[in-house]
Amino acid sequence: MVIQRRGPGGPGQGQGGQGGQGGQGGQGGDRRGDRRGGAPQQRESRSKLYSEDVVKINRCAKVVKGGKRFSFAAFVVLGDNKGKVGFGKGKAKEVASSIDKAVRDGEKDVRPYPIVGGTIPHEVEGRFGSAKVRLLPAAPGTGVIAGRSVRAVLEKAGVHDILTKCYGNHNPVNLIRATINALSKLRTKDQYQQLRGVEL
Repeated sequence: MVIQRRGPGGPGQGQGGQGGQGGQGGQGGDRRGDRRGGAPQQRESRSKLYSEDVVKINRCAKVVKGGKRFSFAAFVVLGDNKGKVGFGKGKAKEVASSIDKAVRDGEKDVRPYPIVGGTIPHEVEGRFGSAKVRLLPAAPGTGVIAGRSVRAVLEKAGVHDILTKCYGNHNPVNLIRATINALSKLRTKDQYQQLRGVEL
């Protein structure tokens, strides 16, 4: 009669044999965890040039035969606080992985915008879908008077004093895109002089 030991370090018959924690079978359990999309230990893919702000994370559930499969979509705003700002989105099975994807996507979208004296050079209005954002320059010391989504874009762009107003849809993603659309319409005095060929 042969008695097989079923301890934590048993040769394939204990917890380790089932791909768990003990013995050599524990390695199988780690590999299975990787296939499930576990969170990375080192987030080397995060941006080293820009600071990021996670604006929103959506959770999506897909109903399959065995139950539900969850995934996460992250929306991130990146900028250097010196006039450059961008927006990215990513989707993955884990929150950390979705943020990493959003950061990599946002790095491709970062662009410079004219910021003069900590505010914008003139009044401007941006649209995206049914969302509309109006930006007005403000005196020093006013601060960023804006909601969560619009504030994230303006602060990453390096704006310190500004007044804002949102109309229509208040979806955070639409407001971010409308704010970036408004920033893209900004022109400095020198740029207007070159475009029109006159001295202002």
